[in-house]
Formats: sequence, C-alpha cells, structure tokens
Amino acid sequence: MRLERHEKNTNFAWRDSKGPFRIITESQANSWNQDGGFLLEQVISQSTLDKLIEDVDPMEAKTNEFLRTVKNKRQFIARADEVTFALHVVKHSKSARQFAKSKLFADLCFDLLGPDCRLYWDQAVYKKPHCPEEFPWHQDNGYNFVAPQDYLTCWVPLVDTTIDNGCAWIMPGVHRQGTLRHWHTDLGYECLTETSGAQPIEAKAGDVVVFSSLTPHRTGPNHTAGERKSYILQYAHDRAVMLGKEGEDSTLQDDPDRQFAVIQAGKYV
Repeated sequence: MRLERHEKNTNFAWRDSKGPFRIITESQANSWNQDGGFLLEQVISQSTLDKLIEDVDPMEAKTNEFLRTVKNKRQFIARADEVTFALHVVKHSKSARQFAKSKLFADLCFDLLGPDCRLYWDQAVYKKPHCPEEFPWHQDNGYNFVAPQDYLTCWVPLVDTTIDNGCAWIMPGVHRQGTLRHWHTDLGYECLTETSGAQPIEAKAGDVVVFSSLTPHRTGPNHTAGERKSYILQYAHDRAVMLGKEGEDSTLQDDPDRQFAVIQAGKYV
C-alpha cells in the first residue's frame, strides 16, 4: 500500500526491533516489525485496574459534565455522552503514576524503542454506551509530529474490549512508511480511505494492545449498553521533540510532572 507521506516525513526509515528482549517474544517482535503491533496478554492484575478505574472515573465524569456545557456539546474530538478524554491522569493519580513507571512499561520501552525513554502522553478514553460513531483511522504521530517519529503506544483496556463495544483495529504494515498525510474530519484526523486487510484486536482487561505511533488504527462504535474504558500510555525516545508549526522552533516535551523518565541507560527509574 503506497500512501502520501506527511510533509515533515522526508527521510524516515523503520528500525526493526531485535533481541535480546526483556518481556516480549520473538513472535511479538516480528509482529511489531511487520504489522506494527501485537497483543500482550494478561500482564496487569485486576487490583491494579481497579485502582486506576477508581481514580479515572471521577476525572472522566468531570470532563463529560464540562462537555455538556459547551457549544454543540463537543470540543475538538471529544463529544459529551459519546467519547471523552481525561488527560494527564499521572498528574492527579498516584496509582496511575506508579503504573506508568512500572517495570512492565519500562521493559516494553527497552525492547521496542531502546534504553532511554520517558512518558510522552497519557489519557483515558471512554466510549459511552450506544455511541454510534467510530474514531477514524489515524496515526498517533499524525496529531502532533514528534521526532523521532517512532514512539510507543500502550492501549490498556480497563474493561474487556470487543468489536461490539469499540475495540482497537490496526492496519498492518503501513507503519514502515513513517507518518502519513492526515486530513481533518468531524470525528478527528484521518489518514486512510482503503482499509481492506484491517485487523481488530479484541482485548480483555489485563491485556495491553501494543502498537507504534506510526501504526494506523481506529476504534469502532460502541453498540453495547456498557461503557468501554481504556487508558493510553505513550512513551518516546528520551530526547524526542515535537516539531512546531512553520516558523516556530521545535518544542522539547519536558514537563517533569507528566513526562518523566521510565528507563535510563537500560536501568529502571
């Protein structure tokens, strides 16, 4: 599949992850290299998820209440009573901060990015019952252009996620081209029109859906009466920068309250 690249994506070359690995298998590494992601099964305890939910639920409820007060009950890609985003949970939750710095994610960073990584972004995304809309095909690096382009997204289901309630889907292989051109839609940025070959990744609470910032992905509608809850953690190379708009200097992502190191020189922080 040949697609139009982002204007800042001028000299990208995908770097395969090679062992020895701390946590992933050779098969998972092959899936990362060739498909752009994989499912890591049953690596988070229910007690850990319960603590996260206890802290995230009030934040999400506050966000949803705010969205109900704004024009058209929406702000950018968030929509009241449909899909909400609770940003930077680690700034408000000790449990989330410990979770984000845990050995699990440090080891994933080591295996997939390298020995020096830090948290770049975290947010909870809740898809409300009977939400009729999908979240469109996009790459995470299509929203803000980060260099190096290949950072790590860990999509953590707080409840079981299925095709019926809006699980993640990925488009295999496209990540190797780097960041694509995206265009704006009413539901968010989009980068694909041809989606044959897309793969759903149904995941249970306790799993982690692991994919590259360059892997096109979407989530479908929630056709169920339950709330689909997820928590997303993104990790970047230690000296990653976010490239500003034309005429602006590149901006270092360096907020110590939420963009802290998780692994340095291969050692846990």
